[in-house]
Amino acid sequence: PDIDIDFDYERRDEVISYVAGRYGADHVAQIITFGTMAAKAVVRDVGRVMGMSYADVDAVAKAIPFALDMTLEKALSSSPDLRTLYESDERVHRLIDTAKKLEGMPRNASTHAAGVLITSRPVYEYVPLQTNDDVITTQFPMGTLEKMGLLKMDFLGLRTLTVIGDSLSMIEEATGKRMTPEDIPMDDKGVFDMISEGDTDGVFQMEGGGMRAFLANMKPACFEDIIAAISLYRPGPMESIPRFIAGKQNPESVEYLHPKLKPILEVTYGCMVYQEQVMQIVRDLAGYSMGRSDLVRRAMAKKKHDVMAQEKEYFIHGKVEADGTVSVPGAVRGGVPEDIANQLFEEMTAFASYAFNKPHAAGYAVVALQTAWLKLYYPAEFMAAMMNSFAGNAGKVAFYIQYLRKRNIPVLPPDVNMSGEKFTVDRGGSAAAVRFGLNAVKNVGRGAIAAIVKEARENGPYRDLSDFVNRAASDQVTKRVVESLIKAGAFDTLPGNRAQKLAVYEQAMDGAAKRRRSTVEGQISLFDALMGDSAATLEIPPTPLPDIPELPPRQLLALEKEMTGVYITGHPLDEYREELSALEINTRFLDTLAEEREDKGLSLDGMRATMGGIVVDKKVKATRKGDMMAFVTLEDFYGTTEALIFPKVYDRYRQLLEPDSLVLLHGRLSIREDDDPRIIPETVTPLKHGETAAAGTTPEPPPPPPPQARLYLKAADEAARDQALGILQRTPGPISVTFVMAGTGKAFRAPERYWVNDRVDMAALKALLGDGCVVMK
Repeated sequence: PDIDIDFDYERRDEVISYVAGRYGADHVAQIITFGTMAAKAVVRDVGRVMGMSYADVDAVAKAIPFALDMTLEKALSSSPDLRTLYESDERVHRLIDTAKKLEGMPRNASTHAAGVLITSRPVYEYVPLQTNDDVITTQFPMGTLEKMGLLKMDFLGLRTLTVIGDSLSMIEEATGKRMTPEDIPMDDKGVFDMISEGDTDGVFQMEGGGMRAFLANMKPACFEDIIAAISLYRPGPMESIPRFIAGKQNPESVEYLHPKLKPILEVTYGCMVYQEQVMQIVRDLAGYSMGRSDLVRRAMAKKKHDVMAQEKEYFIHGKVEADGTVSVPGAVRGGVPEDIANQLFEEMTAFASYAFNKPHAAGYAVVALQTAWLKLYYPAEFMAAMMNSFAGNAGKVAFYIQYLRKRNIPVLPPDVNMSGEKFTVDRGGSAAAVRFGLNAVKNVGRGAIAAIVKEARENGPYRDLSDFVNRAASDQVTKRVVESLIKAGAFDTLPGNRAQKLAVYEQAMDGAAKRRRSTVEGQISLFDALMGDSAATLEIPPTPLPDIPELPPRQLLALEKEMTGVYITGHPLDEYREELSALEINTRFLDTLAEEREDKGLSLDGMRATMGGIVVDKKVKATRKGDMMAFVTLEDFYGTTEALIFPKVYDRYRQLLEPDSLVLLHGRLSIREDDDPRIIPETVTPLKHGETAAAGTTPEPPPPPPPQARLYLKAADEAARDQALGILQRTPGPISVTFVMAGTGKAFRAPERYWVNDRVDMAALKALLGDGCVVMK
């Protein structure tokens, strides 16, 4: 059996230890896994060994299309750029031919992320063992162990289970009410209403924009609907979503290929959604046994075409053994017309390779509803737990901060008196607020946090900066730690402003260190000793704070971001929140492309877009021709993205692109497989009140010079055309390209990704196609 179990990811090691203790350490081992040389990786490895430059190898690797099952052979047939390099460059030809021989071979060994082998006798009696980073693993990979008939279990660490546990702990601390995950209801109408509105940020399996839109259309009203939603929103089954929603809205409209399908598919409105439905169809319509129906499911899921071809015959016409026994009656014997049986098997085959099994989906649905319930009724506790889970991901934390602010839940900075290690819920005010933990501050380690929190808990709150450094300063709580805490706002509730504290903290730390040295050396006066005082109980006067004003608000925010990765007490863009909310494209949208889309957003390459934000960094470099271009980092409420500013645009708008400028960038998205998504602006405008909210659209860029420029190319054959496309891709721009095929006279416009700017290499095109076959007009 293949058994997968999800555990709290912080406690997965406890489960492995339990299993080792329960069955014996020598009966349990983790499983080896081999990283193989995929198409891109093998090209890079071989190119490095061949001594080729990084740039040349990178160009070859980037010409290999993105796809899960991509091979070098497939890439050569589907990528004109790669084929051109292969046919025109002898080094590339040798590189790819060598790489083909190594493709698919093991590249490195590591420990499987989840797999654990459990055996009835010591593991070494079944398989050879080795150590990987001090972990004992099998030398056989997972597939071999399965073929040997050994029991492999996947112990997976699921972050969301940790979030649920942390949320319930905070709820108990705040209310005294002790709950377990099983106490959370699965039929709360308020939860289904929230999900149906698409308000699913933070909800397990439901955060993506596409999923939110689907749920808003589907309007789930029960647990069964959530199971179906999680199963449908996957490659393959997604094609059934419109049919599913139509059937849910009007069950009378659902049609079935055969009446026998109704009891099987009625719960999903005529759509195949679960693997178990495939198994039930072959049993009820063709007379398969339980065991054989599972074999069919496996063959379909793993695309075993030879097995499927044989099973198709059995499904339609049945199977008769050599002794005349009918082991599989077949659909036709059961009264199903042959054409219907054939069509049904084809549909099952197409569906089954992507299908979810229902228990898996049901388990996910339980967790989804638990997180949705926590979010609805205890949003502060839930979001605090979410931010603890994603503490190392500034983009995620920033996103959840914005979510809390939109719902009027305050987000408070770290505080040396009120913060613990992690994000917590502060109920000291009129409403619950989320308080930053000290571990969110850079340069503040666990030892320092433990010392700060312990001292405040045992001896009372710190009264001021001097009191803090005299009580908490140590080898762990250093000047760097104190400076970082001041910058992050962790002393804001103590007397003085941040500018004053930054001016005197070193003096205060030096004074405290001097007093500690005096104590160690016994330099306490006889009078102090007679009075029973010690250095720990002496009243130490605070270090005077200089009379200087607070830092400007923008600088305070910058310090917070420097120390925590996010803005806490505000955001430089707050006054433009309405204008920026009107834009469809933001850094959150770009970040989710890789998470949600099978194509990682590649199909959106070249899409017109407007992005707004604050310029936080700019790097200028010279092109080969000596023109200046820039790489600008733009930040909005959710994170940062890079803008690639070509020379003509940079020359025109350079004054608007200085750091701290608030701008709108109008241009096109650039989405490449090996790079983070970015925008290529064609115009830049200042961010002003009311403009984007009113328009909400992207202004058209000025026409390129010359205004009516078009590039026309005449190609003798497809090979010449493909080589020309490779040349065109080097100079992307707004000038459209039209090909005329010499053999047929047919003309077609090249896709926008092959359009060029006025620096296109005309000489190379003329050398390839002929002088009279390249015209710009």
